[in-house]
Amino acid sequence: MRLVAVVLNWNGGAEVIRALRSLDGIETICVDNASTDGSDAEVERAVPGVELVRNATNLGYAGGNNVGIRRALDRGADWVLLLNDDAVAEPGLPNALERAAAARPDAGILACKVLNEDGTVQYAGASFNAWLGYSGRREGFGAPDTFRTPREVGRADGAAMAVSRAVLERCGLLDEALFAYVEDVELSLRARAAGFAVVLVPDAVVRHRLGASPGSLYYSARNTIVVAERLRPLPPGLRALRRLVVVATHLAQAPSAWRSVLAGWRDARAGRLGPRFT
Repeated sequence: MRLVAVVLNWNGGAEVIRALRSLDGIETICVDNASTDGSDAEVERAVPGVELVRNATNLGYAGGNNVGIRRALDRGADWVLLLNDDAVAEPGLPNALERAAAARPDAGILACKVLNEDGTVQYAGASFNAWLGYSGRREGFGAPDTFRTPREVGRADGAAMAVSRAVLERCGLLDEALFAYVEDVELSLRARAAGFAVVLVPDAVVRHRLGASPGSLYYSARNTIVVAERLRPLPPGLRALRRLVVVATHLAQAPSAWRSVLAGWRDARAGRLGPRFT
């Protein structure tokens, strides 16, 4: 298994160094998404064994990671591990992924188990109901970690997931029109539609700082609507009802972010994708 990791320097600061150092021993590419805080130079200084690729502009989570994915494929990767810059891989992760790939040759995406910093579960599997436009509560969310058995899941989590060359060549890369958020869901669904399994690898563990900003809720609401409507077109009345469900579930997460959620709803209706300009 030729595994190459990609870390997108999206948030800047010292966290990206922690993420990169946690991948010691794994061939790694860091894509700097036009940072302005000097963290790209700090990556060069602190982790010189990591290949640094600088983007001239902020390409979003999807576009930025795609730059790294293409470079990883050029370097001969047959699996590409995407790790958020605010996540830390625990020891044993590459061996766990290699065992899982050998045990499940039908797998196209290997989903890492994601823990909160206190050791409780952030992600140990999840689904996506396109009819409702609802990803569902992540399995085990906020509970003690009791997940030990690999199994198929509906979708991976972009904080830490490995994608096979076969999926990337057959299904394509992350959807850059989405810019940020829900790309992991969308790619998981494309992979499954093409006959690949999405498999949770509970021994491949990362710890991730979970946060939700008004900006993230804008993209999440907009892109959830867009992805649901691509997969399950509905007549106008039911489509409007599904959009309402998406808005309501996002407002339940953060009522104070109602302006961002409604802006996502409006842009989804208008077909305005890519980065948010308003």
